[in-house]
Order: sequence, then structure tokens, then C-alpha cells
Amino acid sequence: MSNTIGSAFQASTWGKAVTLIGVAAALSLAGCSTQKVQRVDANKEIALTDKWNDEDSRLVANEMIQDMLSFPWARDFNAQNAGKKPTIIVLNVRNKSHEHIAVDTFTNDIKRAIIRSGKANFVAGGDERLDIRGERADQELNARDAKRQANEKASDYALSGSINSIVDQADGDRVTFYQVDLKLVDMESNIEVWNGQKKIKKFSERSSFAW
Repeated sequence: MSNTIGSAFQASTWGKAVTLIGVAAALSLAGCSTQKVQRVDANKEIALTDKWNDEDSRLVANEMIQDMLSFPWARDFNAQNAGKKPTIIVLNVRNKSHEHIAVDTFTNDIKRAIIRSGKANFVAGGDERLDIRGERADQELNARDAKRQANEKASDYALSGSINSIVDQADGDRVTFYQVDLKLVDMESNIEVWNGQKKIKKFSERSSFAW
């Protein structure tokens, strides 16, 4: 009887030892694993999650600015000002979504889309404008051909908006919805001459092999 109990105890102890050895080996292999990193084309979309990414930022900016410049306000401004291009300032785009979004990247994509269109000019605002004014003030003291302070180009229109999101999730599957709203306001009359909206919906499905 005692021999049987002793054998069972030894078997149990040996099984636990084998399990501990296996766990230790797995941890050792994990610690020794290396991560492969390679350079890829910056214009290539690589979506690792369903979160807002650089491709969303670029596509939304390009599509919305193209839509904005196709509205009657741009044609009317050209007709009333002997073909002169309207000047736009980007005030702010608020992130009201559920996640952190690099809003500065999105506003820069907007600025690039405006300038690249060739149909409108863009003027700096906020901290950037203050930095430029500071540089002009320094030029007045130290440069022979300093640019004058009171010679800025006033903006004709102001662009602002927000990014919102809704997340619906069940049993590991998730639908993430983004809505970007932008509006353009006449700086003199305060009339809203354009209101644009872009929606993005992403479906993330849990893999059947996940465990």
C-alpha cells in the first residue's frame, strides 16, 4: 500500500516538475525572441487596428476640401473679386471621439489640400501666427529689409469642425464609426457658406483562432 502511495506521489511531483520546466522554457524562448522592423512606403496603408489612422486623415482631408471648393461660395468670391483667390484660416478641429487622435496631423492634411488645390490661399493662425509676428518684430530691430508688421493678409473665411465616434461591440466583434464635420464661415458676414460631413465605418472581427 505504501509503495503505491509513494509511486503516485513521485509521479505527481515529476509531472509538476515537467510542467514548471515547460513554462520556464517558454518564458526563456519568449525573452530571446526578436522583433523584425522594416521600412515601408509612407503612402501605403497598414491598418493594425480599427482606430483612426494616417490614411483616414489624408483621405478625409482631401475629399472634404475638394467638396468645399466645389460649392458656390468659391465661384461667387472669384466673380466678385476679379478672379482673386479666397484666403482661408483653419481655426480649430476638436477631437470629440472616444480615442486619442493626432488632430494636428489632420489639420496639416487640410492645409496641404487647400494649398495644393490652387483655388485658395491659406494663412497661419494661433501660435504659428504669433511666432511669425515675433519674427517680424525682431526683423524691424535687426534686418535692413524687414517686413512690416501691419501688412498681413486678412482671412476671408474661417474653417473649423470636430471629429466624433461611436463604438458598437458584441462577442469580440466591433464596429467603429467616425464622423468628421467641418464648416466654412464668411469672416465678414458670419454666414456659413459650406458645411461638410465625412463618415467612416470600420468592422473588426475576432479571429476564430483567438484564445
